[in-house]
Amino acid sequence: MEKDASPPDPSRQRNGFSGVLYGEFSDTLNYGVRYSVSLTESALTIQRISSSPDRTKVVFNLSDCIGCRAYRGPDSADIGAYFTAYFYPFKRRWMSAGVARQRVEQCFRVALVQEPLVNLQEAERWAHAIRDASLMQAPRREGVIYTELRRPCRTMILVNPQSGRGQALQLFTGHIQAMLTEASIPYTLVITEHQNHARELVRKADLSQWDALVIMSGDGLLFEVINGLMEREDWQQAIQTPLGILPGGSGNALAASVHHYSQSPPAWNEELLLSCGFMLCKGLVSSLDLVSVHLASRQRLFSFLSLAWGFVADVDIESEKYRHVGAIRFLMGTLVRLASLRVYQGRLAYLPAKETLKPPKGSGKDPPSTPKKPSLCSSLPCHLLPNASPKKSSLKNCIDTNLNQNSITKSSNVITNTILEPHRNNKTASPVDSLLPSLDQPVPDNWTVVNEEDFVLVLAIYQSHLAEDLWTVPGAMADDGLIHLFYVTAGISRPALLRLFLAMEKGSHLACGCPYLVYEKVRALRLEPISQQGMITVDGEVVEYGPIQAQVHPGMAKLICG
Repeated sequence: MEKDASPPDPSRQRNGFSGVLYGEFSDTLNYGVRYSVSLTESALTIQRISSSPDRTKVVFNLSDCIGCRAYRGPDSADIGAYFTAYFYPFKRRWMSAGVARQRVEQCFRVALVQEPLVNLQEAERWAHAIRDASLMQAPRREGVIYTELRRPCRTMILVNPQSGRGQALQLFTGHIQAMLTEASIPYTLVITEHQNHARELVRKADLSQWDALVIMSGDGLLFEVINGLMEREDWQQAIQTPLGILPGGSGNALAASVHHYSQSPPAWNEELLLSCGFMLCKGLVSSLDLVSVHLASRQRLFSFLSLAWGFVADVDIESEKYRHVGAIRFLMGTLVRLASLRVYQGRLAYLPAKETLKPPKGSGKDPPSTPKKPSLCSSLPCHLLPNASPKKSSLKNCIDTNLNQNSITKSSNVITNTILEPHRNNKTASPVDSLLPSLDQPVPDNWTVVNEEDFVLVLAIYQSHLAEDLWTVPGAMADDGLIHLFYVTAGISRPALLRLFLAMEKGSHLACGCPYLVYEKVRALRLEPISQQGMITVDGEVVEYGPIQAQVHPGMAKLICG
């Protein structure tokens, strides 16, 4: 019979957790094996009770714990009760170098007395204490301001069953579902049935019923959710709903970025999914920058990841045909596009991050280190296309929106040429883009106008990763208030461009010394394509081809990140 646990010390009570608990419990499979178990505010320590002087002590950090539950055994004649704690510590991989989070559970039998109810109450006391302590030990990154999800966290999980290789639902049931149960997170699963289903749903949903919206798909489904929230009349409150991401697509850029922000070792595939599931269960929330994007037809949308034109956009969209192979589709698309490398003509201007206000009129001075030459970007307005639709050349990318969840079709993050709804013209309809002039007006004097007009690619990104294996901006943060602007000018060779993308896997592309690659930190930008053929993508989704401009809004949304 187990030794009774020490009584709680009222002086150390905090949120129902006593600073130290100690007990002696049986192994669940062999009642003759007993363990001493001690719980502090930061760790659960387990030691087998034996006569051997060399007794192994195992310490589990509560920062790796997502939950603990107490229960009766299946045998009604068993007077004992049980509690099981669930940990996801970093452990060495089985088949390769490095470490990754792996599931470990610790289960104990409580049989202090002959009364089953008393034993269950003691098991529940331990489970409650372990849960409380683990919540206070969530891993936090220094310098980041966090809030915490409400407990219990009522969660809506949106799954696109066709994203990536069509395995998102299978991955959810195989990995995430059990983690949510272990963490005692109640959830409602919504399977998207057609393009923009998620967008329509969150636009109309009663968000007071939910404490978090979690997306299990590629990045395209989160794009839908964010724009659905921003189309609501109560957008200011709606966009504060914490958003979570679970990788279920091909690119999984935001999931890879969130994992990177946690300062965890690199992870891919199911290891990345487990890491993001762990962070969802720990429930830390920080800020997420959004970027307001204006199109030539005066439509407006909101972006959380990237704006691309040229090589990157081409690879992203043209590789859709290889979706069935998973993330390797991007490598295949890169090799195909390298074989027939294109050069695009256009004009690019941006507001450097160090510049926030326009210099006073009459000062006669340009901002320091601001190379300029006469350009239509600064001297003439853009040519607007009222009510313009995407170019006919992109119509082949349309998809049927009358789909059900059992259809074999493309997922919610496929190419879209849907005309985005304009926001209502009232004070609460949308945030003000104070840094952007109208597209029919020249850019302000304190903007930098790029001299070159021949580009291989233009990429504006606001997260660290462009895909699971593309570490594009090593120093980026989800709330750094920056647009990280990359562009590659004409003249770069195919081997040099390939080397850049290979170096990007390790985040070392900026150290390559490539004279054709330019990187700037900006707060706003404008792009005016001159070439008649081409594609522009926002968060991997095709938008209408033509003049486009964007501005960052720091910390507008909330992101579950640890």
